[in-house]
Amino acid sequence: MRRRDFVKAVVGLVTASPFAVHAQQRAMPVVGWISPDAPDLLQAFHEGLKGAGYVEHENVAIEFRPVQNQIDRLPEFAADLVHRKVDVIVAGNTASALAVKAATTTIPVVFNTPGDPVTLGIVTNLARPEGNLTGITWLAGELSAKRLELLHEVTPWAGRIALLVEPNNGVITEAIVRDVQAAARSMGLQIRVFNANTSGEIDAAFSAIARERPDALFVGTSPLFNSRRVQLVNLASYHRVPATYSGRLYPEIGGLMSYGASVTDAFRQVGVYTGRILKGARPADLPVLQSTKLELVINRQSARMLGLSIPDKLLVAADEVIE
Repeated sequence: MRRRDFVKAVVGLVTASPFAVHAQQRAMPVVGWISPDAPDLLQAFHEGLKGAGYVEHENVAIEFRPVQNQIDRLPEFAADLVHRKVDVIVAGNTASALAVKAATTTIPVVFNTPGDPVTLGIVTNLARPEGNLTGITWLAGELSAKRLELLHEVTPWAGRIALLVEPNNGVITEAIVRDVQAAARSMGLQIRVFNANTSGEIDAAFSAIARERPDALFVGTSPLFNSRRVQLVNLASYHRVPATYSGRLYPEIGGLMSYGASVTDAFRQVGVYTGRILKGARPADLPVLQSTKLELVINRQSARMLGLSIPDKLLVAADEVIE
């Protein structure tokens, strides 16, 4: 090879090498997170993601957009993640899922919702969701009758039950009211519905509950209530009203009892699905899963403070008894 041709070849290799190196360095995939800012839920998501082979900061990045008390900003958060062209979006509740669905028809979305995704308009079919969305549902409304039954076993003398719901929670709230009222009729109980869409309205609802003095309280499933759970538990304790809640987060901070699907298990499953999509699976080929892990959690110390005696059969059946 002539010297001039050799120099050209070397220069060509040097010039091309940065591009060759860049081509070998695949960009780390990015997951957009529009979900409640709860450490236990995020930890469960990470566990599912790790089971699928992905660990944050090692081979996947996460763009966080916590939704606590910022429901009005969901369209903004969704649009921002779409603009950033993330690889997958995790929508941790119903409102987030609907916001993301409106923002993109191409980026894969894994949602978590307590309602029926078909009725809510998130997907058209559970077995074959089509489009770019799939996820986990735990059908909280269908558990309402059982939760009322468990509350009545703890307070067998109770005849008047207050039902606290968030009207802004739409179809889910409608299902809860319908199911609780139907169950109450079969059990000979009276239901009085109280509404709250804000923290201030929660205070107002408890003021009305204190005036009417129902025998017990049924707190509906709600993103607002989850974010205001300390307020709810404190008010129920202050007014000495036995209350049942939708998940273990409440009895863990002093609520009397909860019965419902394990939200942490649902978020673990969301992590698994997210990992599968990062590996190339299409949302349309992943059926919407129903979380089947149900938990009964009883705070025995709270029961004692209320002067209640928990039946032995419930203590045995409980997944956890907090002393």
